Amino acid sequence: MYIVTGGAGFIGSALIWKLNSLGVDDILVVDNLACSEKWKNLVNRKFRDYMHRDLFIEHVHKGRLEKVLGTRPAALVHLGACSSTTEQDADFLMRNNTAYSKTLCRYALDNEVRFIQASSAATYGDGAAGFDDNPEKLTGLRPLNIYGYSKHLFDLWAHREGLLKEIAVLKFFNVFGPNEQHKGDMRSMVNKAFHQVRESGRVRLFRPVSPDVPSGGWRRDFVYVKDCAEILRELLIRPEVNGVFNVGTGRAHSWNELVGAVFRAMHRPEKIEYVDMPPALAGRYQDFTEADTGRLRAAGLTLPSPDLEFCVRDYVRNYLSSADPYL
Repeated sequence: MYIVTGGAGFIGSALIWKLNSLGVDDILVVDNLACSEKWKNLVNRKFRDYMHRDLFIEHVHKGRLEKVLGTRPAALVHLGACSSTTEQDADFLMRNNTAYSKTLCRYALDNEVRFIQASSAATYGDGAAGFDDNPEKLTGLRPLNIYGYSKHLFDLWAHREGLLKEIAVLKFFNVFGPNEQHKGDMRSMVNKAFHQVRESGRVRLFRPVSPDVPSGGWRRDFVYVKDCAEILRELLIRPEVNGVFNVGTGRAHSWNELVGAVFRAMHRPEKIEYVDMPPALAGRYQDFTEADTGRLRAAGLTLPSPDLEFCVRDYVRNYLSSADPYL
């Protein structure tokens, strides 16, 4: 049995899709559906049961999880977190992202359960210290927002406690793909651009503050969610592979390149409007990200596809343009 926290979310539901495609459905989905439309990510999926995140952590704290489940899980993939880079409630993020993760990690290790944790490229901050996922470089990182810091604190803790030889921690870069519709403003630019083009025929991008960067010239490492799901699947069946791993393509593309791929996938002429960045994002926006994929390659894990054009086209034509846009 596998437990997937955040299982109704973006990457979580993609992992369940991948497992279902291989005939695996003995899965407990842990999440907080609340008033969101995350439930739609589960409609096409097969799993044993759903449990609210608060009830789940209560069972863990009281040592009764295995009694409730009737079995000891083989793995716990912890993808559940508040991933909003604009969230300002630091105490909430410390409880929800850092403390919750520590509790699940300890539970898993104490009970010989495979543990995989989602971190983020947001931990790299402005990239001044590079994008090297060597654990020894963790102390030099300076996240730009409290979300990235809450993830960074878990990574630092796991390293300090000597746990990275027993668990896998994944630093996801800019993920896009099916099942992200519920994320609102935190949806990928591919998703936002598709809807903007369909509604107005054009895409709006932030105008850089620095005169050294051309409009639309900021560059990020964009990675397809299907590729993220494949790496998670491989880690589930290879418990000997542990440590910190960047999950990105290793190749940065500009925002112009990204939305250009959307226009081409939609067979529409390219029209981009550049607008000023909201003051709330100033100083907390990553101008550049590019994963160092050396450790991923050395571990023998499948590298995400660097073919941005292909991945965007698959997302746009087979999901966003579909009557059923979900995995």
